[in-house]
Parts: sequence; C-alpha cells; structure tokens
Amino acid sequence: MLKKLTLLIAISMGLGFWAQSSGFNSQQSLAIAIFFSSVMGTLFFWDFRLSFALLGTSVLLVTKTIDLEHLIKYSSLEVILFLVGMMVLVGLLKENGLFILISRTLLAAKHITARKLIIIISVISALLSASIDEVTSIIFMTAAILEVCNHLDIDPVPLMIMSIFATNIGSFATVLGNPIGILIATKSGLSFEDFIIKAAPVAILCLLASIGICIVWYRKALNEMDRKIKHFKSSEIAAMRIKEPISKGLKVSLTIFAVTLFFIAIHSRIEHFLGLLPNTVLLTVPLFASGLVLIWKRHNARDRIEKDVEWWTLLFFLLLFAQAGTLKYTGATDVLSRNIINLTGPNSFLLTSVILWISSIGSAILDNVVIVAALIPAVLSFKELGIATQPLWWALLFGGCLGGNITLVGSTANIVALGILEKEKKIRITFMRWFGVGLTVGITTTIIAWAVLLFIPWYR
Repeated sequence: MLKKLTLLIAISMGLGFWAQSSGFNSQQSLAIAIFFSSVMGTLFFWDFRLSFALLGTSVLLVTKTIDLEHLIKYSSLEVILFLVGMMVLVGLLKENGLFILISRTLLAAKHITARKLIIIISVISALLSASIDEVTSIIFMTAAILEVCNHLDIDPVPLMIMSIFATNIGSFATVLGNPIGILIATKSGLSFEDFIIKAAPVAILCLLASIGICIVWYRKALNEMDRKIKHFKSSEIAAMRIKEPISKGLKVSLTIFAVTLFFIAIHSRIEHFLGLLPNTVLLTVPLFASGLVLIWKRHNARDRIEKDVEWWTLLFFLLLFAQAGTLKYTGATDVLSRNIINLTGPNSFLLTSVILWISSIGSAILDNVVIVAALIPAVLSFKELGIATQPLWWALLFGGCLGGNITLVGSTANIVALGILEKEKKIRITFMRWFGVGLTVGITTTIIAWAVLLFIPWYR
C-alpha cells in the first residue's frame, strides 16, 4: 500500500513538472497531474477510486483551476441520468426473470459448448451496442452473463471481459453505438450509411480477432466451463426444457424496455423534427420509462432506486468526467492538438497513423470523448490546409473505441460493467488481470484498423 501510494505521488508530481516544462501553464499542469492521479489511483487502489476522484475534484475547485459552473457543465450529468434510467429498467427485467430465461435458453441449446457460448455472447454484445448504445448494451449483457454464471457456478470474469471487448468494438459499427460516433458524424459530415458501409466491416474483422484471442487466452477457463456445462445439462436439462409461460410482469417489462430502445434508436430524428437540442430525447426516454416503472412498482420504488442503481460507480463517473473536462477548460487539450500538427506536418499517411495511435492509446487512459473532442480541432485544421481528412475521421473513430479495451478504465462500458460485477458478486478485477488480454486485444484490433486505413483506398 505504502509503495503504491509513494509511486502514485511520484508519477503525479512528475507529470506536473513535465507538463510545466513542455509548454503547459501552471493551471494546465495541475489539471493534468490531478486527472492522472485519479486515473492511476483507480488502477492502484480500485476500492478507493471514488476517494481519489473526490479529493482531486476538491483540489481543482480550491485552486481555481476550474469554477463550479464549468465543473457541472463538464460532469456529463446527462450521461449519469441516462444510466440511472437504464439501470432501473434493467433491474425491472431482472426482477421479472428475463435473464434467467435467457441463460436457460442458451444453456439448453443443443450441442452448446463454452466456445460456442462466448461466440454467441460476443456477437450479441456487439450487435446490441451497435443497435442501441454501448452503455445500455453492457448493462443488459452484464445481467445476462451473471445469470449464466450463477447457473453454471463459474467465474464470470472471462465472459464479462469478452463481452466488454465486443461491446466496445461493436459500438463504432454504427453512428448510434458510441457518443464519439455522433460527435464525429456531426463534425465530418459522415452519414449513417457511411458508418454501415465503412465502419461496420472493420468492426466485424476486429470482433473476429477479439474472439480468437480470447478463446486462446482463456482456454483453461473454457475447458472448465465445458465440464460445468456437461454436468449442468446432465443434472438439470430436463427441468430447463420445460417451457414455462412468460409471466404478465415480464411481458409488460419487455414492452416498456422495447419501446424505450425504439425511441433511443430514433432519438436524433425526433429531436430534429421537434427542434430539440441534441440528446434531449435520448435522455428523456429512459427517465420517462423509469418514472412509469416507479409508479407501477410504487410499493418498493425507493428500494428499487437504492439497489438497482450503482451509485458508487455513477458518482465516480461524474467526478472523472469533470476532471477530464478540466483539461479542455484550461486549454491543455488545445496545446496537445497544436503539438500534433507541429509533429506530423502535411504527410497524410503519417497523420492517419498518429491520429489513430494517439486516440487509441489516449482512450486507454482518458475518456474517449475527451480524446476525440481534443483531436477534432486538429483534424479540422488539416482540412483548411487542403489535406484529405476522411481517413483521419475514421482513424479517430477506430482508435477512440478500440483503445478503450486496453485498460479497465478505458471506456464507460468497462467501468459500468465492473461496477455492477463488484456490487452483485463482490468480485474485483485487478489492473493486471485485465491488462494482459486487454493490451493484446486492443493493440491487435488497432493494427487491423491501421492496415485497413493505410492499404484500402476506399477509406481515403
């Protein structure tokens, strides 16, 4: 503990001094040091991650590095409220037995094996994140995976990590899957069809690579899972195949959830038609649906909010988003963008590579929305110089999403899933348990995207 704390302080101070000597002013240097101390504190002391976020945010306010108004602005409150609504809905589905039904259906399938199971889970995770969004997808898949693992009495970590990888990969297949997809589409002029035609094939290639790596990496766990599946099917398969009627409560719950997902999928069209600000309907729909649920289940509404919503994780998110926003508020991300321009010059191949790898590695440490927001001005600047920017936009999208698999704090989906796992099963995934397979998947899939961007003219 003492060694880790000493190392954390040394890294934070070193980053601050390095930033000061690299052209960042004192406020920018402090913002960098505080943010990275929160990130590194999370990696070294997962149980105390909220403590580091609280302490760091307090220092930013007291030192006037950011003011209260902008702290609230950058805290992404809309994301937090969206997650609250979706967690209430998923809690309702869980209460009414949906995930038990899903797990039994999967395990009752003929000739099911551990490898077939992870392929199914990975494909469903990718499709869900592409169809709705990565956060809703991972909340749903986490609940389903935990039910499967409860039936088999196995460690949920391998299945959880595989699902998270697939979720992050699938999220860039469409413009709906990730907030950075919407951000890039609005700035670049890329259409929904462009994402389907050009991003989806890359997502498929990366998903296949991820599944292959995970099958090899977790081969011992999968062999044990095969043994548990055989034992489970031999002992309970008869009971599992009895078709129990779907309860009225589950039918109503599924209807509410399906309608919610439908309006989430078409939220941008509704907002445009009604003249509303972007993401207004996206936020309103789950809040409205969860409000109806609380009226319907009014006898235990308070317990539902307290137990189904992962407040510890959400508060950590809010503060981490605010700290990341401080980098933008102080201008630290603008300095980064200018340095990239000075480094690369007009070479489009070099530019594409630099944007891809900076966004990939950066999103392993920072929130990918912050990285993308920081690099967009640089891409727009190159457009003004007459440089073809289409490959740069794809590099920014692919790198921002694929790099999120490298560390356990690399994306919103990662932290949400791990928070639920810790709450429900009291299981904490250590940094190193994630990092080995995460780095392998993240680097491999980024190389695939790199090769596509450099060698296929269609993306230029």
